Amino acid sequence: MTSHVAVRPARIEDAGPLAALYRDNREHLAPFEPDRDEAFFTEAGQAARLEALLAEQEQGRAYPYLIEVDGSPVGRVTVTNVARGAFRSGSLGYWVAADRTGRGVATAAVVEVLGQCFTRHGLHRLEAGTLVDNHASQAVLRRTGFTLIGRAPGYLLISGQWRDHLLFQRLADAPPDVLHPRQV
Repeated sequence: MTSHVAVRPARIEDAGPLAALYRDNREHLAPFEPDRDEAFFTEAGQAARLEALLAEQEQGRAYPYLIEVDGSPVGRVTVTNVARGAFRSGSLGYWVAADRTGRGVATAAVVEVLGQCFTRHGLHRLEAGTLVDNHASQAVLRRTGFTLIGRAPGYLLISGQWRDHLLFQRLADAPPDVLHPRQV
């Protein structure tokens, strides 16, 4: 049986479900994310994060999305650091719950957000970084038309260590065949 992957703009009302999702996936996400304080995993912590992102969205500087499978939240896609003018670029980040990895959910979600960013939001470029050993995320980026642009030494503080990342980019005029959402 296939499941339907949908991506929709995040709302303040998502704070409770997101907090539960983060708590349930805390161990799964820990190797890939910055250290988080306990407040991050609470509804109040997620509400504060969503409020900040939604304020940035009003200014055209961020686009937070919730990933759902068959109507249930399973992860997030967020475009941050949006720059306008001649650059028209943003940074893409995403994650899916442990029980949804390897099933095409992240790929379908990224494809949907690419379409939003390159049409509705008028961006020309998205960039994304992965830990050097995060081969699953690199596969998602390659499947969705991102190309490797280099290695960034000591790029982010992950689990108390400055870790190298591989940086990728996707341009709006890349081949359009990857911009079609799919069933998984």
